Amino acid sequence: MARRPFNDEPISALATWSSRLALFALAVAVLSVVILRSALLEIEPALATFAAALALAGLAIVLAFLSFVAIWRHGRSGLGRALLGLMLGILLLAYPAYLAQRGYRYPAIADVTTDPANPPRFITLAAQRPRNRIVYPAASAPLQRAAYPDIVPLQLALPLRSSYDVVLGVLTKRKWTFTESMPPAASRREVVIETTARTPLMGFRDDVVIRITAVGNNGSRVDLRSASRFGSHDLGVNAARLRSLLEDIDEASGNAPEPKSEAPPDKKPAPKKPAQKPKV
Repeated sequence: MARRPFNDEPISALATWSSRLALFALAVAVLSVVILRSALLEIEPALATFAAALALAGLAIVLAFLSFVAIWRHGRSGLGRALLGLMLGILLLAYPAYLAQRGYRYPAIADVTTDPANPPRFITLAAQRPRNRIVYPAASAPLQRAAYPDIVPLQLALPLRSSYDVVLGVLTKRKWTFTESMPPAASRREVVIETTARTPLMGFRDDVVIRITAVGNNGSRVDLRSASRFGSHDLGVNAARLRSLLEDIDEASGNAPEPKSEAPPDKKPAPKKPAQKPKV
């Protein structure tokens, strides 16, 4: 009598479709991230593609649970495929769930600055930003002060030129794209640096402007502003960026070499008078 193979049971169609949908959702999600980071398309269709991937991941999870019931009741195979669909679906939905949790914790603002009363202004980057996202929104100020009371100007015990070099060094280490960076001149007591940062996963572009103002003869004040180009809720990203940037600038300023004071010009020695011959 021939023995029946162990895996002769029919495979659950629900398990098969769960794994297929999960793998397809993963491919769609990766494609949407590539499109966002490379700016091949506008941001709206790229985000719509990512949302479709999340919907497919959710459907894969539902089919995985339904297949578990079918496998248990009818003794069908396909448990591995169902588990694959379940794990990939959960993996794809984990990051959006984390972002949703952040959105609940932080206020719905997308522009954060150390000086809401007189925020640094975008000059060169204003041409790259949407028209309604150039000026700091006054409505964000009370929300920002309540949620991020620690985002305040940084006072440095360094002259303007030294502070500028410290800030530029910190930004260079972060490999941010510079748009405007003019060294301080003798006639100016304020310099502005404009740069663009990107979020780690999706690659959203957020613009950062840094204003350094001379305070007295040997002091400086550093004001920052970070603003998203898209969306009305930054999920706390801009505040976290400014907080980290302030800490790095403060630490770098402590390691900066002391500025050399200009030595006064040497006075030319007075010419010696010729010695008078004694009278005989």
